[in-house]
Amino acid sequence: MNASNLNEFLAMGGYGLYVWGSLGMCAAVVVAELMVIRFRRRFLVEEAGDERATEEPIA
Repeated sequence: MNASNLNEFLAMGGYGLYVWGSLGMCAAVVVAELMVIRFRRRFLVEEAGDERATEEPIA
């Protein structure tokens, strides 16, 4: 890539807004997905723990 300075690199030949915006949206979606997975897992672990606490012990 021939970019003589940082501004030219970030501009990406006039497509910088599209390129960096797309990259930013992808990063935001990945972070959101990781957060949703973490919250779901935490909920399921708590739910499983509640069910185990109410089960009768096997004698």
